[in-house]
Amino acid sequence: MAKVTLIPTQTPTLFLEAENITPDVFAGKNAQEIAALHAFVGKTTVTLGDYFTVEGEGGQAAADTTIVINGDVSRVKYIGMKMTAGEVVVNGNADMYVGSWMAGGKITVNGDIDAFAGLGMTGGELIVNGNAGNYLGAAYRGDWRGMQGGEIRVSGNAGSDVGTFMRGGTIIVGGDIDVHVGTHMEGGTIIVKGDAKSRVGGQMVKGTIYVYGDIDVMMPGFQYRNDVDLEVDGEEGHFALYEGDMGERHPKRKGEVIYGQLYMKY
Repeated sequence: MAKVTLIPTQTPTLFLEAENITPDVFAGKNAQEIAALHAFVGKTTVTLGDYFTVEGEGGQAAADTTIVINGDVSRVKYIGMKMTAGEVVVNGNADMYVGSWMAGGKITVNGDIDAFAGLGMTGGELIVNGNAGNYLGAAYRGDWRGMQGGEIRVSGNAGSDVGTFMRGGTIIVGGDIDVHVGTHMEGGTIIVKGDAKSRVGGQMVKGTIYVYGDIDVMMPGFQYRNDVDLEVDGEEGHFALYEGDMGERHPKRKGEVIYGQLYMKY
C-alpha cells in the first residue's frame, strides 16, 4: 500500500479546514500535487504545503493509500471527512470532525480528538487511543441522521451528546461518558465501559445501550424487565435490562412494541 506522510510545519493562526486530507483525494497524486491541494484558514485559501511537509505518494485508488500524520494537528479540522476506503493514522491530537460522514476505510488517532468525530458516519472504523469530545457519532445540528454504520472505539473518555439520533453502527467508549447518551436513538449499539451521567437514552426509540459503571440519574422513562447474561464486546457479563423511553411512540414488529434497551452491568 502506498504511503503519504504529512509532517506539520506550523500551527495555524485560526483553524485549518483540511477536508482534502483523505485517501480518496490523495490517490493518484504525487507529493507535489498533494502539497498543492487547497485548504482554508478562515476566509483565506491556502495549500496543504503551506502547513505540512509532504512525503511519498498516493496509491492508484483510495483503498491502496495510507496517510500518516506525524505531529499535533489539534487545530486541523475535517481529517478523513467522507473517506470511503484506505487508511489514515494520526500520531498526535486532532481537532473537530475527524471521520465525519466517512463511509469506509480506517482512521486511527493516537491521541485525543475534539467534537463531532464520526458525525453521520455510515461505514468504516474510527479508533481513538485517547479521549473524544462531544457529539461523537451524532447527527449534524438540524439533521436527524446520526451514525448509521461502522464502528467507533475510544480508549479513554467521551464528552456529551454521544450517538444523538444514532441509527446504526457501534460506539464503544472504554472510559466515562458525559450527559445525553443516545438521545433520539433509533438503532445501533453504544457500549460505555465506565460511568455515565444523567439522561442516558432520553427519547430513545430503538437500539441498545450498555453501561458497565454507574448512571448518576436514571431516566424515569425506563422500566426494569429482567436480569440477563450476555456476551458484549467479547466479554461475558450479568446485566439488568431496562426498556424505554416510555415517553416516546414506539414501532411494532409482529404485533409487539419495540423499545430501546438499556443494559446495566452488575
